[in-house]
Amino acid sequence: MTFDPLDWAAFAAVGRSMVDDMAGHLATLRERPAWQPVPAEVREALRQGLPREGQGLETCYEEFRRLVLPYTNGNIHPRFWGWVQGAGDPHAMLAALLGAGLNPMSAGFQQSAPLVEERVIAWMVELMGFPADASGVLSSSGTMANLLGLAVARHARAGFDVREQGLCGQPPLTLYCSVEAHGWARRSAEMLGIGNRHLRRIPVDALFRMDLNELRAEIRADRASGFQPFCVIGTAGTVNTGAIDPLEEMAELCAGEGLWFHVDGAFGALARWSENLAPLVRGIERADSLAFDLHKWGSLPFTCGCTLTRHAEEHRAAFALERPYMAPTERGVLAGGVPFADLGIDLTRGFESLKAWLCFKTHGFNAQAAMIEQNVRQAQRLAALVEASPELELMAPVSLNVVCFRYAAADAGGLDALNQEILLRLQESGRAVISSTLIRGRFSLRAAHVNHRSTDADFDELVRAVIEIGKDLT
Repeated sequence: MTFDPLDWAAFAAVGRSMVDDMAGHLATLRERPAWQPVPAEVREALRQGLPREGQGLETCYEEFRRLVLPYTNGNIHPRFWGWVQGAGDPHAMLAALLGAGLNPMSAGFQQSAPLVEERVIAWMVELMGFPADASGVLSSSGTMANLLGLAVARHARAGFDVREQGLCGQPPLTLYCSVEAHGWARRSAEMLGIGNRHLRRIPVDALFRMDLNELRAEIRADRASGFQPFCVIGTAGTVNTGAIDPLEEMAELCAGEGLWFHVDGAFGALARWSENLAPLVRGIERADSLAFDLHKWGSLPFTCGCTLTRHAEEHRAAFALERPYMAPTERGVLAGGVPFADLGIDLTRGFESLKAWLCFKTHGFNAQAAMIEQNVRQAQRLAALVEASPELELMAPVSLNVVCFRYAAADAGGLDALNQEILLRLQESGRAVISSTLIRGRFSLRAAHVNHRSTDADFDELVRAVIEIGKDLT
């Protein structure tokens, strides 16, 4: 028995239909709503029982076209600016096909896949201004990329052998982030055994950047109380407003205090790819470790996170294991060992790097930088439209590519509930998808722009839709 098709020509014909259909779907996105709910009958159809007998590829593909294809969350649409979800690159769809066809286990071995990942990491090192001998690894998400960075920080700065001794009986470790940091920081503190209680959340200034005076005071107080500070987390592009912490000053502070400086650059770090925007994230190149997502502003499909660290030896020391079943040899398939398995948690690793390699080589990084600049310009333009509209109110400064605003032409006492209803009706209408957050305790509409398909006219439509829905409700 084999799972290979009995008729390779018929198999290839279905594959060509898939490529044709997806190309047609992507080419006609504007003809469909930005989002539509999944109908009850589709939900029921997708709750099928266990398929004991096969249905065949053609039948399964027809079900995909009918039940799956129309009902995504909308992030590929030109008028999707919800959360921070990239629109994807069609070229990576083909890379995923090629990678799945090869199906390499990419932890290492003598093969092309890890060489491709090494090259992608080298490009990231150069673009982010890290030293040429810096280390890096691709991972499943920004949360995982950040977790890996903190794991290296814990190993390097704890002052004892964390891997051997664990944290039991040791002085409690503390780390620091701003109150605007993403939720990954809490999850990582919990998973690394540090605990949420020892994650210090530092207040921010009027521009939503970490207050360094408050940070210094917290570090002093912790040391006086017997705690062991080990790491400060800076953010390049906060989740709520896109604010950028004072990275250069934070690097100086960490160097003076002997602390590891980690930067969460989930989307904002990629501003460094542009010569015009790079000054906004000056100091990121001084981080001890940096995490970011290529599936956000890099426009790759989910998932592709990246961790870089300037301390290659510390990186490997935090994860490396001796595996007699995978001991490196001088010749043969295991010549060179499995180096990427020693840079993170996973042993088995897919070929995610092929998406990055193919897309970035196809377009070139000048085009990537131009797209990022276009997004920032469009975000500034949206902010200007908001400020020019008497019905709307800008809720926070636009530092990069996130615009927080609300409909304000109504009784101030009910604006939170009103704007929440505007948000839901906007999404349900299919005209556009944005998300929401709280800005100093007030409900805010939030457009996070990492979409390469958006035009200026799309943002005109967003503003028009919000005002129309607001007027209808009031």
